[in-house]
Amino acid sequence: MDPAGRCPHADNARLLARGAVATVVLPGEVEGAVVLGHEALKEFLAHPDVAKDARHFTALREGRITAGWPLMTFATVQGMTTADGEDHRRLRSLVSKAFTARRVEELRPRIEELTSRLLDGLDAAARDGGGVADLREHFALPLPMGVIGELLGVDAEYRDRLHHLTNQVVATDIGPEQAVAANRELVAVLGAVAAARTESPGDDLTSALIAAREEDGDRLSQLELIGTLVLMIIAGHETTLNLITNAVRALCGHRDQLESVLKGEASWGDVVDETLRWDAPVSYFPFRYPVRDLTVGGTVIPRGTPVLAGYSAAGRDPSAHGPDADRFDVTRPGRPGAARNLSLGHGAHYCLGAPLARMEATVALERLFTRFPDLAVPEAELTQQASFVGNSVQVLPVRPGTSRV
Repeated sequence: MDPAGRCPHADNARLLARGAVATVVLPGEVEGAVVLGHEALKEFLAHPDVAKDARHFTALREGRITAGWPLMTFATVQGMTTADGEDHRRLRSLVSKAFTARRVEELRPRIEELTSRLLDGLDAAARDGGGVADLREHFALPLPMGVIGELLGVDAEYRDRLHHLTNQVVATDIGPEQAVAANRELVAVLGAVAAARTESPGDDLTSALIAAREEDGDRLSQLELIGTLVLMIIAGHETTLNLITNAVRALCGHRDQLESVLKGEASWGDVVDETLRWDAPVSYFPFRYPVRDLTVGGTVIPRGTPVLAGYSAAGRDPSAHGPDADRFDVTRPGRPGAARNLSLGHGAHYCLGAPLARMEATVALERLFTRFPDLAVPEAELTQQASFVGNSVQVLPVRPGTSRV
Protein backbone atom coordinates (compact mmCIF):
# COMPACT_ATOMS: atom_id res chain seq x y z
CA MET A 1 0.00 0.00 0.00
CA ASP A 2 1.21 3.51 -0.80
CA PRO A 3 1.35 5.17 2.65
CA ALA A 4 0.92 8.59 1.03
CA GLY A 5 -2.28 7.49 -0.77
CA ARG A 6 -1.24 9.51 -3.81
CA CYS A 7 -3.28 7.89 -6.60
CA PRO A 8 -6.11 5.95 -4.93
CA HIS A 9 -8.29 5.34 -7.98
CA ALA A 10 -5.35 4.30 -10.15
CA ASP A 11 -4.22 1.90 -7.41
CA ASN A 12 -7.77 0.58 -7.05
CA ALA A 13 -8.09 -0.08 -10.78
CA ARG A 14 -4.74 -1.87 -10.82
CA LEU A 15 -5.75 -4.11 -7.92
CA LEU A 16 -9.29 -4.72 -9.18
CA ALA A 17 -7.87 -5.91 -12.49
CA ARG A 18 -6.31 -8.78 -10.56
CA GLY A 19 -9.46 -9.77 -8.67
CA ALA A 20 -11.95 -8.89 -5.97
CA VAL A 21 -9.45 -9.58 -3.18
CA ALA A 22 -5.75 -8.73 -3.10
CA THR A 23 -2.89 -9.42 -0.71
CA VAL A 24 -0.99 -6.28 0.24
CA VAL A 25 1.92 -5.12 2.35
CA LEU A 26 0.90 -2.61 5.01
CA PRO A 27 3.29 -0.07 6.60
CA GLY A 28 5.95 -1.79 8.68
CA GLU A 29 6.07 -4.73 6.26
CA VAL A 30 2.92 -6.18 7.81
CA GLU A 31 1.13 -8.67 5.57
CA GLY A 32 -2.53 -7.88 4.97
CA ALA A 33 -5.34 -8.06 2.47
CA VAL A 34 -7.90 -5.77 0.86
CA VAL A 35 -11.41 -6.65 -0.33
CA LEU A 36 -12.13 -4.47 -3.37
CA GLY A 37 -14.93 -5.98 -5.40
CA HIS A 38 -18.44 -4.77 -4.60
CA GLU A 39 -20.08 -8.18 -4.10
CA ALA A 40 -17.03 -9.62 -2.32
CA LEU A 41 -16.95 -6.64 0.04
CA LYS A 42 -20.68 -6.87 0.74
CA GLU A 43 -20.26 -10.55 1.60
CA PHE A 44 -17.15 -9.94 3.71
CA LEU A 45 -18.63 -7.06 5.76
CA ALA A 46 -21.55 -9.21 6.90
CA HIS A 47 -19.75 -12.57 7.18
CA PRO A 48 -20.28 -14.34 10.53
CA ASP A 49 -16.68 -15.59 10.53
CA VAL A 50 -15.16 -12.10 10.31
CA ALA A 51 -14.29 -10.28 13.56
CA LYS A 52 -13.33 -6.73 14.55
CA ASP A 53 -11.64 -7.48 17.88
CA ALA A 54 -7.83 -7.22 17.59
CA ARG A 55 -7.35 -10.36 19.67
CA HIS A 56 -7.93 -12.11 16.34
CA PHE A 57 -5.03 -10.16 14.70
CA THR A 58 -2.32 -12.82 14.56
CA ALA A 59 0.71 -10.57 14.07
CA LEU A 60 -0.36 -8.26 16.91
CA ARG A 61 -1.11 -11.15 19.25
CA GLU A 62 2.32 -12.65 18.53
CA GLY A 63 4.11 -9.36 19.25
CA ARG A 64 5.20 -8.70 15.68
CA ILE A 65 3.67 -5.20 15.50
CA THR A 66 6.01 -2.48 16.75
CA ALA A 67 5.07 0.48 18.93
CA GLY A 68 4.18 3.52 16.87
CA TRP A 69 2.69 1.50 14.02
CA PRO A 70 0.61 4.12 12.16
CA LEU A 71 -2.50 1.93 12.08
CA MET A 72 -2.35 0.87 15.73
CA THR A 73 -5.25 3.05 16.87
CA PHE A 74 -7.58 1.47 14.33
CA ALA A 75 -6.71 -1.96 15.71
CA THR A 76 -6.61 -1.35 19.45
CA VAL A 77 -8.92 1.55 20.36
CA GLN A 78 -11.75 0.26 22.55
CA GLY A 79 -15.11 1.08 21.04
CA MET A 80 -17.80 0.03 18.60
CA THR A 81 -15.48 -0.42 15.63
CA THR A 82 -13.29 -2.94 17.45
CA ALA A 83 -16.02 -4.89 19.24
CA ASP A 84 -17.99 -7.96 18.27
CA GLY A 85 -21.25 -9.60 19.29
CA GLU A 86 -22.71 -8.54 22.63
CA ASP A 87 -19.96 -5.99 23.32
CA HIS A 88 -20.68 -4.31 20.01
CA ARG A 89 -24.41 -4.25 20.63
CA ARG A 90 -23.88 -2.84 24.15
CA LEU A 91 -21.60 -0.02 22.97
CA ARG A 92 -23.73 0.78 19.93
CA SER A 93 -26.90 0.98 22.03
CA LEU A 94 -25.30 3.61 24.28
CA VAL A 95 -24.87 6.08 21.42
CA SER A 96 -27.60 5.04 18.99
CA LYS A 97 -30.26 7.32 20.52
CA ALA A 98 -28.25 10.36 19.43
CA PHE A 99 -28.53 9.28 15.79
CA THR A 100 -32.15 8.29 15.35
CA ALA A 101 -33.98 9.81 12.39
CA ARG A 102 -35.96 12.02 14.80
CA ARG A 103 -32.88 13.27 16.65
CA VAL A 104 -31.04 13.97 13.39
CA GLU A 105 -34.02 15.88 12.01
CA GLU A 106 -34.06 18.00 15.16
CA LEU A 107 -30.51 19.07 14.30
CA ARG A 108 -31.52 20.45 10.90
CA PRO A 109 -32.17 24.07 12.00
CA ARG A 110 -28.79 24.22 13.75
CA ILE A 111 -27.04 22.72 10.71
CA GLU A 112 -28.73 25.25 8.42
CA GLU A 113 -27.81 28.12 10.74
CA LEU A 114 -24.18 27.02 10.96
CA THR A 115 -24.03 26.50 7.18
CA SER A 116 -25.24 30.05 6.50
CA ARG A 117 -22.70 31.52 8.89
CA LEU A 118 -19.86 29.51 7.35
CA LEU A 119 -20.87 30.63 3.86
CA ASP A 120 -20.53 34.23 5.05
CA GLY A 121 -17.06 33.30 6.26
CA LEU A 122 -16.16 31.62 2.97
CA ASP A 123 -17.26 34.72 1.07
CA ALA A 124 -15.21 36.98 3.34
CA ALA A 125 -12.15 34.73 3.09
CA ALA A 126 -12.38 34.79 -0.72
CA ARG A 127 -12.58 38.58 -0.78
CA ASP A 128 -9.53 38.75 1.48
CA GLY A 129 -7.73 36.17 -0.65
CA GLY A 130 -8.08 37.76 -4.07
CA GLY A 131 -11.27 35.91 -4.91
CA VAL A 132 -10.07 32.44 -3.83
CA ALA A 133 -10.50 30.60 -0.51
CA ASP A 134 -9.87 27.08 0.79
CA LEU A 135 -13.25 25.35 0.94
CA ARG A 136 -12.01 22.73 3.39
CA GLU A 137 -10.72 25.22 5.94
CA HIS A 138 -13.59 27.67 5.80
CA PHE A 139 -16.59 25.40 5.13
CA ALA A 140 -16.22 21.64 4.76
CA LEU A 141 -14.29 21.20 8.02
CA PRO A 142 -15.96 23.57 10.51
CA LEU A 143 -19.48 22.39 9.61
CA PRO A 144 -19.19 18.70 10.66
CA MET A 145 -16.68 19.51 13.42
CA GLY A 146 -19.08 22.09 14.81
CA VAL A 147 -22.01 19.68 14.69
CA ILE A 148 -20.20 16.68 16.23
CA GLY A 149 -18.56 18.99 18.75
CA GLU A 150 -21.93 20.23 19.95
CA LEU A 151 -23.40 16.73 19.89
CA LEU A 152 -20.56 15.42 22.08
CA GLY A 153 -20.32 18.51 24.28
CA VAL A 154 -16.76 19.33 23.14
CA ASP A 155 -15.95 22.94 23.98
CA ALA A 156 -14.93 25.06 20.99
CA GLU A 157 -11.43 25.58 22.42
CA TYR A 158 -10.61 21.90 21.80
CA ARG A 159 -11.95 21.46 18.26
CA ASP A 160 -9.06 22.72 16.11
CA ARG A 161 -6.60 20.65 18.12
CA LEU A 162 -8.79 17.58 17.88
CA HIS A 163 -8.97 17.91 14.10
CA HIS A 164 -5.18 18.20 13.89
CA LEU A 165 -4.68 15.14 16.08
CA THR A 166 -7.30 12.96 14.39
CA ASN A 167 -5.81 13.93 11.02
CA GLN A 168 -2.52 12.47 12.25
CA VAL A 169 -4.26 9.33 13.47
CA VAL A 170 -5.81 8.82 10.03
CA ALA A 171 -2.47 9.47 8.27
CA THR A 172 -0.65 6.34 7.13
CA ASP A 173 2.71 7.93 6.29
CA ILE A 174 3.37 9.11 9.83
CA GLY A 175 6.53 8.14 11.75
CA PRO A 176 6.42 6.00 14.94
CA GLU A 177 7.33 8.76 17.39
CA GLN A 178 4.84 11.17 15.85
CA ALA A 179 2.12 8.51 15.87
CA VAL A 180 2.67 7.70 19.56
CA ALA A 181 2.71 11.40 20.50
CA ALA A 182 -0.47 12.15 18.53
CA ASN A 183 -2.35 9.25 20.11
CA ARG A 184 -1.25 10.18 23.62
CA GLU A 185 -2.28 13.79 23.16
CA LEU A 186 -5.61 12.78 21.60
CA VAL A 187 -6.41 10.60 24.62
CA ALA A 188 -5.34 13.42 26.95
CA VAL A 189 -7.51 16.03 25.21
CA LEU A 190 -10.55 13.75 25.19
CA GLY A 191 -9.83 12.90 28.83
CA ALA A 192 -10.06 16.64 29.54
CA VAL A 193 -13.34 16.79 27.63
CA ALA A 194 -14.72 13.89 29.68
CA ALA A 195 -13.53 15.52 32.92
CA ALA A 196 -15.24 18.79 31.99
CA ARG A 197 -18.52 17.02 31.27
CA THR A 198 -18.22 15.03 34.51
CA GLU A 199 -17.89 18.28 36.45
CA SER A 200 -20.52 20.15 34.43
CA PRO A 201 -22.90 17.69 32.70
CA GLY A 202 -24.96 18.98 29.81
CA ASP A 203 -27.48 17.83 27.22
CA ASP A 204 -24.82 16.08 25.15
CA LEU A 205 -23.71 12.56 24.32
CA THR A 206 -20.54 12.60 26.43
CA SER A 207 -22.54 13.53 29.54
CA ALA A 208 -25.02 10.75 28.73
CA LEU A 209 -22.21 8.21 28.36
CA ILE A 210 -20.68 9.28 31.67
CA ALA A 211 -24.08 9.00 33.37
CA ALA A 212 -24.53 5.50 31.95
CA ARG A 213 -21.11 4.51 33.30
CA GLU A 214 -21.86 5.91 36.77
CA GLU A 215 -25.30 4.28 36.92
CA ASP A 216 -23.94 0.89 35.95
CA GLY A 217 -20.16 0.53 35.85
CA ASP A 218 -20.41 -2.64 33.79
CA ARG A 219 -21.95 -0.74 30.87
CA LEU A 220 -18.95 1.43 29.95
CA SER A 221 -15.37 1.42 31.17
CA GLN A 222 -13.15 4.51 31.15
CA LEU A 223 -11.15 3.08 28.25
CA GLU A 224 -14.37 2.44 26.33
CA LEU A 225 -15.58 5.98 27.07
CA ILE A 226 -12.39 7.55 25.69
CA GLY A 227 -12.30 5.07 22.81
CA THR A 228 -15.89 5.89 21.90
CA LEU A 229 -15.07 9.62 21.89
CA VAL A 230 -12.03 8.98 19.68
CA LEU A 231 -14.12 7.07 17.16
CA MET A 232 -17.00 9.56 17.25
CA ILE A 233 -14.72 12.53 16.67
CA ILE A 234 -12.90 10.87 13.76
CA ALA A 235 -15.98 9.36 12.10
CA GLY A 236 -18.14 12.36 12.98
CA HIS A 237 -16.14 14.93 11.06
CA GLU A 238 -13.37 13.43 8.89
CA THR A 239 -15.78 11.43 6.74
CA THR A 240 -18.23 14.30 6.19
CA LEU A 241 -15.37 16.72 5.58
CA ASN A 242 -14.11 14.50 2.76
CA LEU A 243 -17.63 13.85 1.45
CA ILE A 244 -18.42 17.56 1.08
CA THR A 245 -15.00 18.32 -0.40
CA ASN A 246 -15.20 15.48 -2.92
CA ALA A 247 -18.76 16.40 -3.93
CA VAL A 248 -17.85 20.04 -4.58
CA ARG A 249 -14.82 19.00 -6.59
CA ALA A 250 -16.91 16.53 -8.61
CA LEU A 251 -19.67 19.04 -9.38
CA CYS A 252 -17.23 21.79 -10.34
CA GLY A 253 -15.45 19.33 -12.63
CA HIS A 254 -18.72 18.14 -14.18
CA ARG A 255 -20.75 21.28 -14.81
CA ASP A 256 -23.36 19.35 -16.79
CA GLN A 257 -24.12 17.30 -13.67
CA LEU A 258 -24.39 20.44 -11.57
CA GLU A 259 -26.82 21.92 -14.09
CA SER A 260 -28.95 18.78 -13.89
CA VAL A 261 -29.28 19.26 -10.15
CA LEU A 262 -29.95 23.00 -10.36
CA LYS A 263 -32.68 22.27 -12.91
CA GLY A 264 -34.28 19.71 -10.61
CA GLU A 265 -33.43 16.70 -12.79
CA ALA A 266 -31.57 15.12 -9.86
CA SER A 267 -31.59 15.83 -6.13
CA TRP A 268 -28.83 16.86 -3.76
CA GLY A 269 -29.34 13.46 -2.14
CA ASP A 270 -28.46 11.92 -5.50
CA VAL A 271 -25.26 14.00 -5.51
CA VAL A 272 -24.34 12.67 -2.08
CA ASP A 273 -25.03 9.06 -3.11
CA GLU A 274 -23.03 9.37 -6.32
CA THR A 275 -20.12 11.04 -4.54
CA LEU A 276 -20.10 8.27 -1.94
CA ARG A 277 -19.82 5.78 -4.79
CA TRP A 278 -17.55 7.63 -7.22
CA ASP A 279 -15.12 9.25 -4.79
CA ALA A 280 -15.74 7.65 -1.40
CA PRO A 281 -14.54 9.66 1.61
CA VAL A 282 -12.78 6.56 2.91
CA SER A 283 -10.56 4.49 0.65
CA TYR A 284 -9.51 1.54 2.82
CA PHE A 285 -10.90 1.19 6.33
CA PRO A 286 -8.97 -0.93 8.91
CA PHE A 287 -9.53 -3.67 10.15
CA ARG A 288 -11.42 -6.92 10.09
CA TYR A 289 -9.96 -10.39 10.77
CA PRO A 290 -11.17 -13.78 9.54
CA VAL A 291 -11.49 -16.13 12.51
CA ARG A 292 -10.74 -19.04 10.18
CA ASP A 293 -9.23 -19.39 6.72
CA LEU A 294 -11.90 -17.78 4.59
CA THR A 295 -12.54 -17.83 0.85
CA VAL A 296 -13.87 -14.51 -0.44
CA GLY A 297 -14.14 -13.63 -4.10
CA GLY A 298 -12.29 -16.79 -5.01
CA THR A 299 -9.29 -15.92 -2.80
CA VAL A 300 -8.35 -17.51 0.51
CA ILE A 301 -7.72 -14.99 3.28
CA PRO A 302 -5.79 -16.73 6.09
CA ARG A 303 -7.10 -16.64 9.63
CA GLY A 304 -5.93 -13.59 11.60
CA THR A 305 -5.02 -11.49 8.55
CA PRO A 306 -5.67 -7.74 8.98
CA VAL A 307 -8.10 -6.91 6.18
CA LEU A 308 -8.95 -3.48 4.78
CA ALA A 309 -12.43 -2.72 3.44
CA GLY A 310 -11.85 -1.16 0.01
CA TYR A 311 -14.79 1.25 -0.18
CA SER A 312 -13.46 3.53 -2.91
CA ALA A 313 -12.51 0.54 -5.07
CA ALA A 314 -15.89 -1.16 -4.66
CA GLY A 315 -17.56 2.09 -5.69
CA ARG A 316 -15.99 1.90 -9.12
CA ASP A 317 -16.27 -1.83 -9.61
CA PRO A 318 -17.62 -2.28 -13.19
CA SER A 319 -19.17 -5.63 -12.33
CA ALA A 320 -21.56 -3.84 -9.94
CA HIS A 321 -21.84 -0.35 -11.40
CA GLY A 322 -21.53 -1.03 -15.12
CA PRO A 323 -18.91 -0.28 -17.77
CA ASP A 324 -19.20 3.46 -17.03
CA ALA A 325 -18.40 3.02 -13.33
CA ASP A 326 -15.59 5.58 -13.66
CA ARG A 327 -18.06 8.27 -14.76
CA PHE A 328 -19.65 10.69 -12.27
CA ASP A 329 -23.38 10.64 -12.99
CA VAL A 330 -25.88 12.05 -10.50
CA THR A 331 -28.77 10.26 -12.21
CA ARG A 332 -27.20 6.85 -11.52
CA PRO A 333 -28.70 6.28 -8.01
CA GLY A 334 -32.23 6.34 -9.44
CA ARG A 335 -31.61 3.88 -12.26
CA PRO A 336 -33.42 0.53 -12.10
CA GLY A 337 -31.01 -2.11 -10.88
CA ALA A 338 -28.38 0.40 -9.70
CA ALA A 339 -26.18 -1.19 -7.05
CA ARG A 340 -26.30 0.47 -3.63
CA ASN A 341 -22.89 1.86 -2.73
CA LEU A 342 -21.16 0.42 0.33
CA SER A 343 -19.21 3.52 1.34
CA LEU A 344 -20.96 3.85 4.70
CA GLY A 345 -20.57 0.16 5.44
CA HIS A 346 -22.85 -2.86 5.47
CA GLY A 347 -24.08 -5.28 8.09
CA ALA A 348 -23.86 -4.92 11.87
CA HIS A 349 -21.21 -2.19 11.65
CA TYR A 350 -23.10 0.01 9.18
CA CYS A 351 -22.23 3.64 9.97
CA LEU A 352 -24.40 4.80 12.85
CA GLY A 353 -23.97 8.43 11.82
CA ALA A 354 -24.96 7.91 8.18
CA PRO A 355 -28.23 9.91 8.44
CA LEU A 356 -26.38 12.83 10.05
CA ALA A 357 -23.59 12.76 7.45
CA ARG A 358 -26.13 12.72 4.62
CA MET A 359 -28.08 15.62 6.10
CA GLU A 360 -24.97 17.72 6.68
CA ALA A 361 -23.76 17.09 3.14
CA THR A 362 -27.10 17.74 1.42
CA VAL A 363 -27.72 20.96 3.36
CA ALA A 364 -24.14 22.10 2.75
CA LEU A 365 -24.21 21.45 -0.99
CA GLU A 366 -27.65 22.92 -1.60
CA ARG A 367 -26.89 26.10 0.34
CA LEU A 368 -23.39 26.43 -1.16
CA PHE A 369 -24.45 26.20 -4.81
CA THR A 370 -27.64 28.18 -4.27
CA ARG A 371 -25.62 31.06 -2.92
CA PHE A 372 -22.64 30.58 -5.25
CA PRO A 373 -24.00 28.94 -8.45
CA ASP A 374 -20.86 29.99 -10.36
CA LEU A 375 -18.50 28.50 -7.77
CA ALA A 376 -15.45 27.03 -9.46
CA VAL A 377 -12.25 25.21 -8.58
CA PRO A 378 -9.32 27.06 -10.24
CA GLU A 379 -6.92 24.94 -12.27
CA ALA A 380 -4.25 23.90 -9.77
CA GLU A 381 -2.21 20.92 -8.69
CA LEU A 382 -4.17 19.42 -5.80
CA THR A 383 -2.37 17.33 -3.21
CA GLN A 384 -4.00 14.11 -2.03
CA GLN A 385 -4.33 13.38 1.68
CA ALA A 386 -1.31 11.55 3.06
CA SER A 387 -3.33 8.45 3.80
CA PHE A 388 -4.80 5.38 2.18
CA VAL A 389 -7.57 5.47 4.81
CA GLY A 390 -9.06 8.91 4.17
CA ASN A 391 -9.69 9.87 0.55
CA SER A 392 -9.69 13.54 -0.39
CA VAL A 393 -7.38 16.45 -1.12
CA GLN A 394 -5.53 18.41 1.54
CA VAL A 395 -6.70 21.79 0.25
CA LEU A 396 -9.51 22.71 -2.14
CA PRO A 397 -9.18 26.31 -3.40
CA VAL A 398 -12.47 27.64 -4.76
CA ARG A 399 -13.54 30.83 -6.47
CA PRO A 400 -17.06 31.52 -5.12
CA GLY A 401 -17.97 34.20 -7.64
CA THR A 402 -20.96 36.48 -7.02
CA SER A 403 -22.88 35.80 -3.83
CA ARG A 404 -26.67 35.56 -4.32
CA VAL A 405 -28.10 36.53 -0.96
